[in-house]
Amino acid sequence: MKINGDTDIYGLIGNPVSHTLSPVIHNSLAQEKGHNLVYIPFLVPQGALKEAIKGAYSLQVKGLNVTVPFKEKVMEYLEDIDELAGEIHAVNTLVRGESGFKGYNTDISGLKRAMKKDDIPIKGETVCLLGAGGAAKAAAALCAKEGAAKIYILNRTIEKAQEIEKMVKDTYGFANISSLHMEEHQSIKEEGLLAIQCTSVGLHPKEGKAVIEEEEFYKKIAVGLDLIYKPETTGFMKKITARGNRAYNGLKMLVYQGIIAYELWTETEIHEKTADLIYEKCKAELKDHE
Repeated sequence: MKINGDTDIYGLIGNPVSHTLSPVIHNSLAQEKGHNLVYIPFLVPQGALKEAIKGAYSLQVKGLNVTVPFKEKVMEYLEDIDELAGEIHAVNTLVRGESGFKGYNTDISGLKRAMKKDDIPIKGETVCLLGAGGAAKAAAALCAKEGAAKIYILNRTIEKAQEIEKMVKDTYGFANISSLHMEEHQSIKEEGLLAIQCTSVGLHPKEGKAVIEEEEFYKKIAVGLDLIYKPETTGFMKKITARGNRAYNGLKMLVYQGIIAYELWTETEIHEKTADLIYEKCKAELKDHE
């Protein structure tokens, strides 16, 4: 990588950012495409988001990704917001405009492409979402838009699940959605579920743990997707594969949401062969830091 006066700057804002794989994704894409740009993580202290956005624009930063805890708060400081991001009230990508940044959400389209890559159907499926944070909101929106038969949202704080339920009903007219306390999972009678794990349970220091431990629950799951990507195989995934069923982690979603952001920034198309290469680079990076 050669950095000079013509190098465009992109980056990630969040807190924390030290763990991020995004520089691997974007700097590798720049190398593959021959683009003169560099991607850097920026740690933004709580309470400094407005100044960070203003400063990035003044410094000619061309685009930013946004991660926790700023995906909703950042919307206050943008020039414009894409329709999809506005629907779920969450932004993870900023594109430079004439007088400010425009906000997009590439989590939904990234999840869609990842699920398609792993041949995970949504249309006509009964979906069980574990958790009610930003990732669950994106997953709920995708499942409603793609024609799921029914959606359950399970969370320890039911009010947060109910907020997503209301968003899905009001925005997409999707009525067959229910909120449950995590402990009420036994009330789900359907089998052959598509389960999407959207909580942080399974991350360090809770490797090997699952947000629901009871084995009876896993008898109902046909396919599982854990949006955690480190460790490579989570406790949630192990409980599903132990029954001979399919389970995947969240690395492909991470890669695809990054690729879609890169396509927005550079107005180029990233082909599947390149996406596969970036995925393998991210896997290698994770192995190096085990």
